[in-house]
Amino acid sequence: MKKPPYELTGPILKLIAAISEKLGAAKASFLDKPSPQLRKQNKIKTIHSSLRIEGNTLSEEQITAIVEHKRVVGPRKDVLEVLNAIKIYEDLSQFNPLSKQSFLSAHRILMDGLIEKPGQFRTANVGIMHGSKVAHLAPPAGNVDYLMSGLFKYLKQTDELALVKSCVFHYEMEFIHPFLDGNGRMGRLWQTLILMQEYPIFEYLPFETMISQTQEEYYDSLAKSDKAGHSTVFIEYMLKVIDRSLENLLESSNRALTTDGRLEYFLSERDSPFSRKDYLQAFKQLSTATASRDLREGVRLGLLEKSGDKRNTIYKKKG
Repeated sequence: MKKPPYELTGPILKLIAAISEKLGAAKASFLDKPSPQLRKQNKIKTIHSSLRIEGNTLSEEQITAIVEHKRVVGPRKDVLEVLNAIKIYEDLSQFNPLSKQSFLSAHRILMDGLIEKPGQFRTANVGIMHGSKVAHLAPPAGNVDYLMSGLFKYLKQTDELALVKSCVFHYEMEFIHPFLDGNGRMGRLWQTLILMQEYPIFEYLPFETMISQTQEEYYDSLAKSDKAGHSTVFIEYMLKVIDRSLENLLESSNRALTTDGRLEYFLSERDSPFSRKDYLQAFKQLSTATASRDLREGVRLGLLEKSGDKRNTIYKKKG
């Protein structure tokens, strides 16, 4: 498989270093396993931003209502787009980012009821219009399956960094334009899945929000990459988006976890009985007094069972 063309420029290498540092900081701050409430909020932001780029008119509040199974008044198509996206984002782990069949299955769910024959590659030639001009003439329909098969081989065979590989896939998929509709949302979804395979935090990082806020730059980077014949400009753009999104996440969470947050994180990682010393090992920044208060609160809330006394006290997860 010939590797898709791009260059690892100085700005790209600097962005990879910056992102790697922020990913480490996120893990150290326990943001790689956010609370259920934060997961829900980020999922809603992701759905809202990705669909907004495609012209969906529903607000975050309306999407939240749909997630909570409440009635919403809005265009039928927009509501259906959200319902389909919820099915996808409810369980992203069901999809294999290295599988073409899984890719088609995701498109089938995402575009169900919105187009004819969802989950199938296009059989007609297409051009992408900007105003009255053809901005991009996609490869002939007869080449789509071959080109997409090659792109999935690239995902499987290359030793390239996931950060770069995900951007390359996103761009090349947009260039091939394998579907009559839904290409943009599939490109963003699949980049998330590729990144999730190595960095689970990307399941909860709504970088689509940043794309939505810089939508003109998003399309401009695609056009410039088309003109250059390689994806370098688009890689730089997407890595900037990821870097800013991680920075926003760290800034908004740049505070100590609450007692509930610490307990939730710790108990999600540990099933065996433990002592206060074990708890302090997980949260080295805590004082012994704060650790004791956390554990007393865990007992009060019915999350923990306590046995022993003073330094010999042992805690066990309840239930």
